[in-house]
Amino acid sequence: MNKERFVYVTYIASTPSQVWKALIDGDLTRQYWKHTNESDWKPGSRWRHVTADGTGTVRLVGSVVEVIPSKRLVLTWGEPADADYPGRHSRVAVDIERVADMVRLTVTHDELEPEMARKIAAGWPRVLSSLKSLLETGRALDTWA
Repeated sequence: MNKERFVYVTYIASTPSQVWKALIDGDLTRQYWKHTNESDWKPGSRWRHVTADGTGTVRLVGSVVEVIPSKRLVLTWGEPADADYPGRHSRVAVDIERVADMVRLTVTHDELEPEMARKIAAGWPRVLSSLKSLLETGRALDTWA
């Protein structure tokens, strides 16, 4: 079966270091994503995507594959029930590039099963629009309104 691929590109009036921090800092992800991304962000480490509603519900899990601060982050991405089955995980690559006085942020999410592809096709544009708003205006969008 062929796996699906999703690519999203946006431009943000920010710096690579600010975008990087927004991707890995739980206090910032809580603002624009309504979840925290938790890890020590070292290759081989696990990461978790946890609701910020006080319940501590883990929504996604995976491992950190590649880290080049302020440039590139690659993660595996799976349902908590598949935590011990990395073959069932998809892969997310986040590339940060300076372009003049802004940042081009490219998210490539591949190795997707159809159900996860459907979920992320609706989710990534909302999350990344909220991230952009937070960094440019200081105010995140109500992502899941």
